[in-house]
Amino acid sequence: MASIATSASYSGSLPRRKFDVVIVGAGGSGMRASLQLARAGLNVAVLTKVFPTRSHTVAAQGGVGASLGNMSEDNWHYHFYDTIKGSDWLGDQDAIEFMCREAPKVVYELEHFGMPFDRNADGTIYQRPFGGHTANYGEKPVQRACAAADRTGHAMLHTLYQQNVKSRTQFFVEWMALDLIRDAEGDVVGVTALEMETGELFIFEAKSVLLATGGAGRIFAASTNAFINTGDGLGMAARAGIPLQDMEFWQFHPTGVAGAGVLLTEGCRGEGAILRNVNGERFMERYAPTLKDLAPRDFVSRCMDQEIKEGRGCGPNKDYVVLDMTHLGGDTILKRLPSVFEIGHNFANVDITKEPIPVVPTIHYQMGGIPTGITGQVVTTQNDVNTIVNGLYAVGECSCVSVHGANRLGTNSLLDLLVFGKSAGNHIIESHQKAPKSHKDLPKDAADRSLARLARLDASTSGEYAQDVAGDIRSAMQQHAGVFRTQKTMDEGVVKINAIRERVKNITLKDKSKVFNTARIEALEVDNLMEAAQATMTSAAARKECRGAHTVKDYERGADDKEFPLGRNDKEWMKHTLWDSATNSLSYKSVNLKPLTVESVPPKVRTF
Repeated sequence: MASIATSASYSGSLPRRKFDVVIVGAGGSGMRASLQLARAGLNVAVLTKVFPTRSHTVAAQGGVGASLGNMSEDNWHYHFYDTIKGSDWLGDQDAIEFMCREAPKVVYELEHFGMPFDRNADGTIYQRPFGGHTANYGEKPVQRACAAADRTGHAMLHTLYQQNVKSRTQFFVEWMALDLIRDAEGDVVGVTALEMETGELFIFEAKSVLLATGGAGRIFAASTNAFINTGDGLGMAARAGIPLQDMEFWQFHPTGVAGAGVLLTEGCRGEGAILRNVNGERFMERYAPTLKDLAPRDFVSRCMDQEIKEGRGCGPNKDYVVLDMTHLGGDTILKRLPSVFEIGHNFANVDITKEPIPVVPTIHYQMGGIPTGITGQVVTTQNDVNTIVNGLYAVGECSCVSVHGANRLGTNSLLDLLVFGKSAGNHIIESHQKAPKSHKDLPKDAADRSLARLARLDASTSGEYAQDVAGDIRSAMQQHAGVFRTQKTMDEGVVKINAIRERVKNITLKDKSKVFNTARIEALEVDNLMEAAQATMTSAAARKECRGAHTVKDYERGADDKEFPLGRNDKEWMKHTLWDSATNSLSYKSVNLKPLTVESVPPKVRTF
C-alpha cells in the first residue's frame, strides 16, 4: 500500500502519498501502461475523474489497425506508407515505423489478455476496411481494422481493466489531478490532486508521472468527445512550462449524427455504407475515384462540406448529407454495427436498416499535444535540440509523438494507445531499475499553484459562471477554427480567445461546499480548456498553408500547382509548431523524415 504522510513545509499541511509511478487517466493508454508497470512489481497509482471503464476510450467503435493480413494481403510497410500519407507528411517517420511494426504484437497481446475480437470462419481475428488504409501503397483498400463489432474501444477498456485488477493496480476513482510538481532542476516529482468526494487536496509523490488524460475536444461546441475531455493533461503541462505541439490540427470525423454530434464509426463505411447527397448521388466517387467513401477523414469531411455549401445538402435547410446502409441488410447491420443501429434509433429517430441517417462533420480528435518520443518521455525543443523532461511521460491523445501529423487515419488511435502505453511502461521499468530507490525531495512550493487556484475560487464573491465562459470558448472555436478556415476568421479568433482568457480569471464559485462540488470541478476544468483553446487558435493562425485537417481558403491551390500542390507549402511549413503558454508565442522544430530501418517516404501530392 502507499505510504501517507504530512509535512509542515506545505500550506495547510497537505497529506502526501508516495508511489513509484503516478498515472493520470485510466483510458486505454493509461491502463496499458499501468498494466505493464504493475506486472513488473512497481507501486502504481492511477488517478481518474471517472470509473476506469467510463473513460472515453470506451466510445471508440471501429477497430485497431494492424497488418495481420487475415482478410487480405497486407504488411507493415503498407501501413507505414498509409500513415505517412494520411498525416500529410507531418508525421515523424521514425515513430510511425515503430508503431506500425509493433501493431501486430500489441493486438495479439490484447487477444491473449481476453479481448473478444470478432472472428473469421477459420478462427482468426476479423478485419474490416477503413479510410486511407490500402494495399500495395495506395492501389486498393485493405482490411486492416481488427474489430469487436462496433464496440472495439468498449471491449478493449474492459479487457485492460480486468487485467489491471488482476495485477493489483491501485485506482483512485473520482480524483482530479490539478498540477505537475517540478523541482529546482525542472524534474517532475509528483502531482497535486483533488479528491472529489471530500474536496481535499493531496500531494502524490512519484519517481515518474505519466499523463494519459485524453483529448480536449470539449473546446468545440459540436464534438463527439465526452464531457470529461477537457484537456487536463495539456493544461497541466502548459502551466508547468512545457510547450504544446501541433495544436492547430483537429480532426473532424465525417459522420457525426446531424444535430447530435454522436459518432457513427468509420466502420460503417468499412462495411460498405455510402455517403449520398440530396440527389441520391454517391458523391465521393467524384472526389476520390479509387478509395471513394474510404478516403482519409480530413478529405471526406471537406468533400461533405463542399457538397453542402454548393447546395446539394439534404433536409429542409440543406445542411447535412446522409449515410446509407440500407443495402447492407438487417442481419449484417445487427451483427457488425449493433451500436450504430441503436444510435440511429436514439439520436436520429431512424431505422438504419430501412432509411439513411443524416450526418455532418464533427470535431473528433486532436492530432497535437504534449511532445514526446517513442518511449513516451516528454521533450522540450529549442533550435531543433530535444531536451528530456526527467520524470514525465505522456501517452495517448494528450501526447504528440507525431504518428498522426496533420491528420490521423482511423484505427490508429486505439493502436497508438496500445503501442505507446506499453512502450512508456517498458521505459519506466528500465529507468527505475537503474535509478536510485528513493524519491527526490519535493520543493517547498510544491502545492502553491494548486492552492492558489482553489483559494481564488473560494474567495470569489462575484464574477462569471464557469459554464458561461466555457460556452463562449466553444462558440469561438467552432466559429473560427472549423473544417474550412480563413486567415481573417482565425486572426479574429485569436483576439476573441485572448479576451476570454482574461475572463477565466474572474470565474466565481457560488457554492463553496467541498463534498462532491461539481461546480468546483467544472471551474478547474475551464483552466485546462483555456490552455488548449489558446494553443489551437494561436497555432492555427500562424500556419500559412493547407495541410491535412488544417484547410485555409486563402492558401488553397489547384492540384496542378507544382510548387504548392493543394496549398501545402513544404518549403516553409514542413515543421511542427510549439506553443508556449507563458508567452502565448510559437517556436518550431523540424519534422523527422528519417525512419528507423527503412527508406524514408518523400512528400508528394495526396490523391485517393
